[in-house]
Amino acid sequence: MTRGAGRLRTAATTRLSRDARPRVAVDTILFAFRDHQLQCYLVELARGEAAGQWAFPGRLVRIGEKLDEAARADLAASTGLRDVYLEQLFTFGDPTRDPRTHVVSVAYMGLTAAPETVSACSAKYAQGRWCGVERLPRLAYDHPQMADYALNRLRAKLEYTNIALYLLPPAFTFAQLEELYATVLERELDRRNFRRRILASGLLRRLSQERRGAHRPAALYEFAPRSLRTIEML
Repeated sequence: MTRGAGRLRTAATTRLSRDARPRVAVDTILFAFRDHQLQCYLVELARGEAAGQWAFPGRLVRIGEKLDEAARADLAASTGLRDVYLEQLFTFGDPTRDPRTHVVSVAYMGLTAAPETVSACSAKYAQGRWCGVERLPRLAYDHPQMADYALNRLRAKLEYTNIALYLLPPAFTFAQLEELYATVLERELDRRNFRRRILASGLLRRLSQERRGAHRPAALYEFAPRSLRTIEML
């Protein structure tokens, strides 16, 4: 190689580095209330420097693809779920968050009331599983920060919206609603005041059927309407 050709290649490499732009990704923290605890869905990475580590499902955004569309498509590929509540959380842009290259990740929070229907896992993952938020394994990248951010968002919205409707089955007992709140918020509720406030809000509709089991029958309720509303819950 001539000295002139070396100078040209060095100049081209420098220009490429200077003109390069960060890549954009989406990651989704998917929550479900199952087995009397709040859980999130994790995937085991199968490739790259982080292979063998656990993380939240996600991928790079394709050219011409909207962020919400990318998040929903990736979640469907990773879990088989399509009908989930999804909202954008925060943008994580530390240049060192991914050791391979500069990746800016837009994190989403997802909620499902049907965790048992998870039936798919993208080929890029070794496996996927539900895990209690209090016993998360070591997570790859900056996903521990994403987990904290998503959990804080969920706790806040439980207090001023009816977002619990996306974590409970269509028909549920009042005891299930109380358990969800007490578990996620990690505090005891004034059960009498909580019940009075919720029933007075008009957000619940009592159903004609009851849940029967070993104990006395329990009244069943549903959310009405089944859409996110801002209202003081606690």
